[in-house]
Amino acid sequence: MFKNFQSVSKCAYGRGSFDKLGEIIAPKRSENQGYFIFLIDHYFEDKPDFHKRIPAESNDVVEFIYTSGEEPKTSQIDELRDRFLQSKGLPAGVIGIGGGSIMDIAKALALMFTNEGSSVQYQGLNLIKKPGVYHVGVPTISGTGAEVSMTAVLTGPTKKLGLKCDWTVFDQIILDPDLIATVPKNQWFYTGMDTYIHCVESMTGQYKNTFSEAYGYKAIDLCKEVFLYEGSGQNPLNDEKLMVASYFGGLSLTYSEVGVCHALSYGLSYVFGTRHCFANCIIFPHLEEFYPEGVKEFKQMVEKNDIFIPKNLSQTWQEQEVEKMIDVCWALTHMWKHALGDDWEKKLTREKLKELYYRM
Repeated sequence: MFKNFQSVSKCAYGRGSFDKLGEIIAPKRSENQGYFIFLIDHYFEDKPDFHKRIPAESNDVVEFIYTSGEEPKTSQIDELRDRFLQSKGLPAGVIGIGGGSIMDIAKALALMFTNEGSSVQYQGLNLIKKPGVYHVGVPTISGTGAEVSMTAVLTGPTKKLGLKCDWTVFDQIILDPDLIATVPKNQWFYTGMDTYIHCVESMTGQYKNTFSEAYGYKAIDLCKEVFLYEGSGQNPLNDEKLMVASYFGGLSLTYSEVGVCHALSYGLSYVFGTRHCFANCIIFPHLEEFYPEGVKEFKQMVEKNDIFIPKNLSQTWQEQEVEKMIDVCWALTHMWKHALGDDWEKKLTREKLKELYYRM
């Protein structure tokens, strides 16, 4: 397998590095119309002390984005792009401060400022025609790997699929472990498990390789230190470990691929709006036949950290909802090829997918 992928150009790491954001973006302020858009998770909207740390100048836009409901949508990206272009023109850059959803919104918006039409038409691999504006990612929760990935996952009218190309990747990221210190426990776990599941899947399939394994095994080791071994739990040292694990996990899947859990998760998120990391945690315990050791360790981590994972959700699902989930996940051929091989359609049936969904 050959991949020639773009990685993040610059990465600032360490406690207090967030306070260097203004200095980092200053050289870009003369570009385009000279203003920056700060997209910030709504979690910080009522935290005035955090507001003081945002290096927004008078011409900049600070927009708090609600992320507790459904995941980012193509319609949301199109609306933001059109509104800012009409009111202020082309920005110097976009800065995303928050979790995986904010990372994806920032990446997608940066691309759509320079690519005509709806973001719907760019859902897929290398469909973007032009590089976007300068964009910076500042994760405040760790696990999705969105800060380093070349994908901005969006839910559109007919599918959940990413804008995926070299230009999606952030020009700059800032990894400050202090920013993830106040994440609520359950969300800390769900998002952290996205890294763990990324790596289990990237290293269990036909596209795995030494590059993906090097990052993946280290990320898994760090996840075990954070969630399973003695000294596990939320503390400053583990915040640093989880932030690095997320980064490494993103690199592992970039040079390999995700698999069964993520394919099923896309279907669950599309139909019910279930947040991606939470959906993964609902699905993964039922995939022993695909990832026996990973599922065993996952269950140990759930018990160790006393985490709530819902069960029996499928009892309330309608037949047409399950069929739609199957439609969505069946279309993710790249994931199935990695997990099951090029002849995956001979090994997998819609009935099997239905049976997997009804386990949940």
